[in-house]
Amino acid sequence: MPKEDDSKVFIGRKKSMSYVMAAMVVLNEKPVKLLARGRSISRAVDVAEILINKFMKGSKYGEILIGTETITNSDGTTNNVSSIEIEILPPKK
Repeated sequence: MPKEDDSKVFIGRKKSMSYVMAAMVVLNEKPVKLLARGRSISRAVDVAEILINKFMKGSKYGEILIGTETITNSDGTTNNVSSIEIEILPPKK
């Protein structure tokens, strides 16, 4: 059974600093990926900017992927939801 990838931080409704702290723990050892959908995308961008400009100076952006996911609602209708994945590379040692 594959181990769950602990280098991903899923962005939701909590305050940005909660996600910054979670990402910093991972970023000390390896690259981190911030994942968000819908209205949380702006929070993911905020978290990335805070990490790179304030807490982990020297880190930089890696791959940034944007896309659309189709979600099926409980009543059978479908909605398109935007998604983003932002990779942040740790500072060089």
